[in-house]
Amino acid sequence: MIAPWRPARSEAAYVTLVTNGDFALGARALLRSLRLAGTEADLVVMHTESVPPEALAPLAAQGARLVPVDLLPTSDAFNETHARGALQNRAPFTKGQKPLFHTPLDNFAKLRLWQLDYARAVFLDADTLVLQNIDRLFDYPEFSAAPNVYESLADFRRLNSGVFTARPDPGTFHRMLAHLDRPGVFWRRTDQTFLEDFFPAWHGLPVFDNMLQYVWLNLPELWHWPSIRVLHFQYEKPWQSPHPRAKALGPLIDLWQNFAGDGPIPPLDTLPPP
Repeated sequence: MIAPWRPARSEAAYVTLVTNGDFALGARALLRSLRLAGTEADLVVMHTESVPPEALAPLAAQGARLVPVDLLPTSDAFNETHARGALQNRAPFTKGQKPLFHTPLDNFAKLRLWQLDYARAVFLDADTLVLQNIDRLFDYPEFSAAPNVYESLADFRRLNSGVFTARPDPGTFHRMLAHLDRPGVFWRRTDQTFLEDFFPAWHGLPVFDNMLQYVWLNLPELWHWPSIRVLHFQYEKPWQSPHPRAKALGPLIDLWQNFAGDGPIPPLDTLPPP
């Protein structure tokens, strides 16, 4: 159940989800990036009980509204099907490496966003950075998301759930639960596949509102620093040490480290190209 530590201060909010201490590190950099981008909207961190208090304290110090959430009340069969090992055996990740602290079943907890007391929300995964103001997304309809482009242009037909717009509503949340956990159901990429199915007429955001880091490797012609508004570190995370792709993704990791610290952020037009 949701038990906010303080009431909402605006009708719109940026929301992220933290399910362990590692993603709390990501959220800290994300929150700083949002404030540096100039937003005055609420910053909300939904967090599960598995996150230690010492990992949440820096987020509260940044002014985030911390909202405790439970994992969804899914069935044993659903949980077994979507556990990390079962998911990897049935639909393995072959394009990159998911870190060991990534627990796929936890991803569904982001649906708790629809229980929040806001009129409008923009969800951002904790492994994203906001490089330019994106407040305009609050005016986009539910459900808007960028395409899952990181390997080829054919990926434009699929959405990526690392950034999306929503209109919180308890009725929507209950309909989601009913659609989510049904006999024999399998969501290949957890919340991402589910949301694509639940919102079949989803609206497309520009790819620059959710630029996946593998575009740097696979589609460098799409990479244009001054146009990127949200950078998303899918697969390997920039705080991992050792990082399995540190050399190939070095400039992106360096940028994340800038946001994770307290120093200045280099202008986008000074960053190196792929």
